[in-house]
Amino acid sequence: MLFSDRADAGRRLGERLEPLRGGGVVVLGLPRGGVPVAFEVARALDAPLDVIVVRKLGVPYQPELALGAIGEGEVLVLDEEVMSHVHLAPEELDAVERAERAELLRRVGIFRAGWRRIALTGRTALIVDDGVATGSTARAACQVARAQGADRVILAVPVGAADSIRSLRHEADDVVCLATPARFMAVGQWYGDFRQTSDAEVAELLDRAAQRDSGRAAVAADDPPHYDEEVEVLVDGVQLAGHLTIPENPAGVVVFAHGSGSSRHSPRNRYVAAELNQAGLGTLLFDLLTRAEELDRARVFDIELLAHRLVEVTRWLGARADAAALAVGYFGASTGAGAALWAAADPTVDVRAVVSRGGRPDLAARRLAVVGAPTLLIVGGHDEVVLELNRRAQAAMRGVCELAVVAGATHLFEEPGTLGQVAGLAREWFVRHLTPTTSQGAGGR
Repeated sequence: MLFSDRADAGRRLGERLEPLRGGGVVVLGLPRGGVPVAFEVARALDAPLDVIVVRKLGVPYQPELALGAIGEGEVLVLDEEVMSHVHLAPEELDAVERAERAELLRRVGIFRAGWRRIALTGRTALIVDDGVATGSTARAACQVARAQGADRVILAVPVGAADSIRSLRHEADDVVCLATPARFMAVGQWYGDFRQTSDAEVAELLDRAAQRDSGRAAVAADDPPHYDEEVEVLVDGVQLAGHLTIPENPAGVVVFAHGSGSSRHSPRNRYVAAELNQAGLGTLLFDLLTRAEELDRARVFDIELLAHRLVEVTRWLGARADAAALAVGYFGASTGAGAALWAAADPTVDVRAVVSRGGRPDLAARRLAVVGAPTLLIVGGHDEVVLELNRRAQAAMRGVCELAVVAGATHLFEEPGTLGQVAGLAREWFVRHLTPTTSQGAGGR
């Protein structure tokens, strides 16, 4: 026996995690047994407490084989290797997801009892469980937290199987485990009292934590947005899913076009979007392709199709009463940047500014010369091939175009501090060009 009960384990784990105090941490307990441990950790760190509810998606004919996981906020994480072998039809995947999402929502309603989920965008997600055996649930939780926008993901447990802990270091930015006993058979063997935690206990602990931190609601958003909801846009008979955020008194709105292999849940784009929201800008993150279409590589690189849909979404946005008067900007990443530049050249939409992150402007080479919107190309200093493509694109553009090189960054801006630089550059560019007093005053290169 290592711990008398889960509370004892949580107190000891909290002591080990003391260096994280004050670092923008959100403690996330894995229901149900992880929540009593997480409660003590949150109290030790004086940090907000929430649950991270995940559901693993099993292959229909082999449920124990996980093909991915889902989380709140319509987050879906798929294992591309498993997906490539099971050859699941889109409707089969949708059926599995619908069933698991119904159960996820049921559990959320019980656990959180009306409290809002704490936003993870740009913050450190500290995922806590009472122990790790196989690690499958912890792995799914790490993936979901990252997809929900967490800037950093840390997994912390009192005890775990050594092999599982080692494998989880590939999923989390850091793993903290107090003990990895040699003869590990089950988590419960290391506790004196390992009685099952009930749903009611989870809800009670969350409520106590919320009352202890009366400012919990403010943690989710210092200035609650005027509109912050999932939306659907119908384009040529195809339903495209998105997330629209419009703050109070917005200065403009930025439409995001993500790259291949990504989605509106991209942690990097969500991080940048949160920074823009803080600056008083609305954001619309949406999927250029449906899930079925994403499996077709030809469509992924069909820049004209992607740009057409981006134009149609921009028109849809302009027809909304709460966005019609707002200046529009585009933020494109990777192939999405090519689509954003192509769409910005369309005379039927009025795009006031474009920002490209690690983009492929060469994919819009035929339209670059007629892009009138002031454009900022952001590239990592170590992303040499893409950097050269962006230099050529800058030379081909006749309008305002600046190239910003983030020193030490690679293509995905995964290095510490580099994504923050991207967000800062984008924020300054959009504020400068979308605000009413400056959006009309573009100068030369």
